[in-house]
Amino acid sequence: MKAKAVVFTDRNTVSFQEVDCPDPAADQVLVRVTHSWISNGTEGSYLRGERVDGDTPWRPGDPHPFPIVAGYQKVGIVEWVGAQVDDLKVGDRVFASIGKIDGMFEPRGGHVSPSVCPRAAVLKLPEGVDPLAFSGLVLTQVGYNAGIRPRLKPGDGAIVVGDGLVGQWTAQMLASRGAKVVLVGRHADRLAYFKQGVTLLEAGGKWVEEVARLFPEGAQVAVDTVGSIELMDRLQGLLRRFAHLVSAGFYGPDDQLQLQPPRYKELCIDLVSGATPERLAETMELVANGTLDTLSLITHRFPVDKAAEAWKLIETKSEPVMGVILDWGVE
Repeated sequence: MKAKAVVFTDRNTVSFQEVDCPDPAADQVLVRVTHSWISNGTEGSYLRGERVDGDTPWRPGDPHPFPIVAGYQKVGIVEWVGAQVDDLKVGDRVFASIGKIDGMFEPRGGHVSPSVCPRAAVLKLPEGVDPLAFSGLVLTQVGYNAGIRPRLKPGDGAIVVGDGLVGQWTAQMLASRGAKVVLVGRHADRLAYFKQGVTLLEAGGKWVEEVARLFPEGAQVAVDTVGSIELMDRLQGLLRRFAHLVSAGFYGPDDQLQLQPPRYKELCIDLVSGATPERLAETMELVANGTLDTLSLITHRFPVDKAAEAWKLIETKSEPVMGVILDWGVE
């Protein structure tokens, strides 16, 4: 069958074009996409040729991952259900992650419609909430995962470095659990979105001294969402004994962390990645009840056929940008 998709045809080259998809099978669902949410970080590293798969960095000698259908998250309307699917029906509003695609570097992608989806990749949306709130659910779930994994008690200190989407949702999740959260970032406009705790604008190394002043006995949680081994090393000095160091970034080929230093304080290291149906469902509930806020983080919407313009904005940062939605013209 034929579909439309956002395709990275080469490094820094974005096309909206027709693609081939397999016909849906009896255990699959066909979804007509209404909106898809760009993952600025993950998709951007694919577009620049820095990844060859999920969390696998490109290294010299590897093939470049082109052409590839970008993305992994969207919302839409069920258009067809296979005979083996008995818990969804035509017309249901759903979230979907990946869809099946032929003729690409990977046989799957996100920004494609109609999307041939495995049943496990589809979640029915709750009623009474704007579907757009769930269109970035996989990425929101990364923030949920980073914020739910560490052990903490109300009042414990938590440091989140990175003021992008994952950093925002991680900070929201930790704050909802009662942590005293410090969000560290480089962008005053982004930091202004986080109103549940302390925010710090990074300037040289001064934020380290300020965090140490705020948590004189050490924080219980420190989360790196930007992907820096140097930062992971620095954060260890701000933690107390038996604390949690959380990695929620992409480190590329420079990903070697020394394990002896964390042993001095017996730190736990949580490595968060990917998504599970259970975590997606839990994240969806938290979005629905307002614990996790997504809609206020959407700064730009583009018609899907203008996806190249969306990516030009994301890559050049010609104006402040956070959540970017592609509108497929379907209601």
